[in-house]
Amino acid sequence: MTILKSLKCLVGGAALALSTSGAALAAEFSFNLQSFLPAQATIPSKIIDVWADEIEEKSGGRIEINRYPSMQLGGKPPELIDQVIDGVIDITWNVVGYTPGRFPSTEVFELPFLVTDARAASSAYWQMMQEHMADSEFKDVKVLGVWVHGPGVIHANKPVLAPADFNGMKIRGASRQVNALLKELGATPVGMPVPAVPEALSKGVIDGTTIPWEVTKALKVPELVHNHTEFTGPMMYTVTFVLAMNHDKYNSLPEDLKAVVDEASGLKFSVFAGGTQQAYDEPSRQLAVEMGNNIVTLDEKQSAEWAAAAAPVYDAWIAEMNERGIDGQALIDEAKALMAAYK
Repeated sequence: MTILKSLKCLVGGAALALSTSGAALAAEFSFNLQSFLPAQATIPSKIIDVWADEIEEKSGGRIEINRYPSMQLGGKPPELIDQVIDGVIDITWNVVGYTPGRFPSTEVFELPFLVTDARAASSAYWQMMQEHMADSEFKDVKVLGVWVHGPGVIHANKPVLAPADFNGMKIRGASRQVNALLKELGATPVGMPVPAVPEALSKGVIDGTTIPWEVTKALKVPELVHNHTEFTGPMMYTVTFVLAMNHDKYNSLPEDLKAVVDEASGLKFSVFAGGTQQAYDEPSRQLAVEMGNNIVTLDEKQSAEWAAAAAPVYDAWIAEMNERGIDGQALIDEAKALMAAYK
């Protein structure tokens, strides 16, 4: 055999080996996951990537989850759940309130001054999802996780110390119940997905926004408004999230791979997600501190005054739930009991 022939055999053998190796490493199941925040934001980078990486690793590479942040596959944030149901995408995480009134039982965790800890609330939310919601309101998707964020904070172009300060202000809310709260407190609520907040603030479309600290960094909110109002005790509000998968795609997995997905999901993931989002409040808050922004933390008495002003939101929600055939008071009582029992 000539040297040239030997080289050709070596090159051909190497190419075949690489080709065989590539085939061996190819995932058996490839899923796309679309969401609305940029990849560097807390939820995509610190929560969803951790979850997806664990599934890929524990499946031995048999599952791959391709992630598409910032709606790269098209559509708008409120459409994400339907994209999963229709099979346009395989998986998403989303703010439940972006589809107002469609998943009413989840709103119990968005009621004002109810939640004190995101981990406890996320644990209760998962348990109540399994008990009341998965086979009814969420029957069209496979629910993999649910959670709430940390304390809701007011970020505005002027100081807000009392509900009366909201008069004449246009404030962005993330969900139906947050908007009901804002209206009850005297603000003009403006509903919009969170990616629209920076432009709306910069153009004066809104005077402020309600979001937790952790997402303010990605949205550069402390650069756009310089007044922030925090509360002592129960949170002014929280927003509910869901991680959902197309039923057919989940059912396409063999039992051993379903077990991998299930192990990474559920109660454990829900508590992790809520706790992680809450933990990233402080680093983003520190950025506002370093900028010299005006951060007001209302004391217990002041916070209680806000809670008293928000009380009619409960009455209206319970009445609406009763009209839908849902025992709203029972959901509130159960949520409180499960959060109190959380260890």
